[in-house]
Amino acid sequence: MKNLKNYLLLSACTLAMVSCSKSDDMPVANHVTLHFNNTFKNTTIILGGASSTTATTNTSAVGQVHHLSELKYVISNIRLIKADGGEITYHVNDLDKGATVIDQAKQPSLDYVLTNIPSGTYKQIKFGLGVKQDLNTIDQVRFPTFYATAGANDTKMMWEWGTGYRFTKLEGFYEVDNKTMSIHTGSTIEGKEGAYTQGVDAYRDITLDLTTDAIVGQRGPKITITADFNKLLSGKTNITLSTGTGMGNNATPNVHTAVQMLKFVDNLGGNGSSDISGMFSISKVEN
Repeated sequence: MKNLKNYLLLSACTLAMVSCSKSDDMPVANHVTLHFNNTFKNTTIILGGASSTTATTNTSAVGQVHHLSELKYVISNIRLIKADGGEITYHVNDLDKGATVIDQAKQPSLDYVLTNIPSGTYKQIKFGLGVKQDLNTIDQVRFPTFYATAGANDTKMMWEWGTGYRFTKLEGFYEVDNKTMSIHTGSTIEGKEGAYTQGVDAYRDITLDLTTDAIVGQRGPKITITADFNKLLSGKTNITLSTGTGMGNNATPNVHTAVQMLKFVDNLGGNGSSDISGMFSISKVEN
């Protein structure tokens, strides 16, 4: 009987040690990689100049052919939603640690790694296209890293008048004679220096359900997010590009009038109410 008791005690201790060992092996956090795939419909975009024969071409809903030579946009305010509904925020008030510029010309920028994400099962991701209003001020002292990235000569994601960031920057050409296309979006301000107020709010909050739960634990999952730039001209509003300065002309720099810019903002980022995904969707989740 004594030997039996000793055996049972030993077995219990061994089981406890194995259990503790397995528990100790499970990391409390891991990374999550967000991979951005920028496409025209189902084709990954290739950039090119006016006379490029290799650039990805797209035909809009109204029949205009166009292609891009530059494609950039800002992602910030990232949140991961757990299976139980809990929300994990990722440096949502720190542009240096929680915001990035996606640049189709720079392959490394297409993968944004979220570090130290708590272990768990995640069903949804939320993020901002652009920078939310309370952070959308050019501030080299507070956010020197993001300031340097956004302001670099080959990036130029700041408005020339220095009041905020560009949220998207799309350069290219349209129609057979390759007229210039230059579409930039971002929030605007009104008033005079020292008394500015919010004008157009071009920030859009994106919400995407994951195709498969992302499991953070022994491994760090990779979430592929597709941005379909067919929506640029063929989204909720079909846009016909044209030249000139009239309110009926939608192409090139005069797009920065508030009414014209919002058409592109809502096509790319949704309207924030009935459309909360815009051009974005989840392609796959790799655990």
